[in-house]
Amino acid sequence: MSMMIFKKAIPRRAFLRGAGATLALPLLEGMIPAFASAPDTVTKPATRLSFVYFPNGVALMENWLPKAEGAAFELPPILEPLAAFKDQMLVLSGLDNNAVWSLQGESSAPHPRASTAFLTGIHIRSGIAGEKTRAGVSADQIVAREFGKHTQLASLELGMESSGVLGACDGGCSYGSTISWRDATTPLPMENHPRAVFERLFGDSDTTDRAERLAETQMRRSILDVMTQDVARLLRGIGPGDRDKVSQYLEAVRDVERRIQMAEEQSSRELPTVQRPAGIPATIEEHLKLLFDLQVLAFQCDLTRVISFMVGHESSTIAYLELGIADPHHPLTHHQGNPESIAKALKINIFHSRMFAYLLEKLRSTSDGDGSLLDHSMIVYGGGLSDGNLHLPTDLPILLMGGGSGQLKGSRHLTYPKGTPLMNLYLTLADKLGIPLEKLGDSTGKINLLSV
Repeated sequence: MSMMIFKKAIPRRAFLRGAGATLALPLLEGMIPAFASAPDTVTKPATRLSFVYFPNGVALMENWLPKAEGAAFELPPILEPLAAFKDQMLVLSGLDNNAVWSLQGESSAPHPRASTAFLTGIHIRSGIAGEKTRAGVSADQIVAREFGKHTQLASLELGMESSGVLGACDGGCSYGSTISWRDATTPLPMENHPRAVFERLFGDSDTTDRAERLAETQMRRSILDVMTQDVARLLRGIGPGDRDKVSQYLEAVRDVERRIQMAEEQSSRELPTVQRPAGIPATIEEHLKLLFDLQVLAFQCDLTRVISFMVGHESSTIAYLELGIADPHHPLTHHQGNPESIAKALKINIFHSRMFAYLLEKLRSTSDGDGSLLDHSMIVYGGGLSDGNLHLPTDLPILLMGGGSGQLKGSRHLTYPKGTPLMNLYLTLADKLGIPLEKLGDSTGKINLLSV
């Protein structure tokens, strides 16, 4: 993709403003400095880091793990929905989450330990009477401390389930509700309300009361309607390529806002058969897509470069009724070899992959400088347990997606020596992001990703 260079550049941190709301602009050709500028001042696309976590392990690792190593591997059932992105896929096997194992005198508590250790590599003493909530700084927050110097938000934490129980108990429920920790005693809640995420990105509300916010939203015009003059002025002053990019971006914002408003209107009706919180889409698929769309917008506008996403809490008991599955997710993973339970759990795993593919397609179709958002991202997709039936934290299901701004070469299945800590992967990614670390949790050193 070629990029035009203009002598008069638009500032990189450019915004549209109106009625208390702001819209950061994506990277435009007009933001690229002139040739006469010094080389180190040239605006380059930022590299983004994201973690997308799914709970409760997988229904048989043979449905996740390719049989062949290297480049000549076929995608197993759970990874099949991601076939279109194989060229930017690294399947990483042999990585362990050793901090999940219980120590003498502890309850097993594999689920809360799995989610907490996923980005920290820290063993938590969950289930010990009187034990205070304590973990460690997570990998996303270590990167966010540095990247946050350049963005409006240091990081964004999203999830499909409510974080209402976060911090409400010391026996494990607070640990299973998040994968992000600001420090040893501060877990970060995963926000599941699309409206709350939208307002955090594009404007603040005068009240935190959800009922009042909903009433205010219903009376207020679209966020874009109050920016009509600024939008028209901007479009007159930029080139045709930038006009197309801004128009597509604004249409995406309007679409997200429309879907949020539709969910809020539906939630105000009597829907006794749908047990979903007010303001959240009635289906799991639409909820996930809406949150993923907000993630793409946040990256596109460079509002943040670090996002962590939980498809569900560890021990999640969501019933995927839209898949024809009335059983709660967690009990299904304890299938004890029952073929029917395995088939249902596998169907959920494949559904999660299909939703992840939606995110990847959105990133790939969103231009960003000389490539796409996917080209300029590093996205870890996986979970803190492999075999959900046995609660195994070894040989985890881990993918690394994206081009990493030219630092990653995909279409390969890489296997690491038995016992290699998962934290070694994050040491490697941090190094590629210009944040060298000596130690993270139980890490023992960097791993070889065979970079280009």
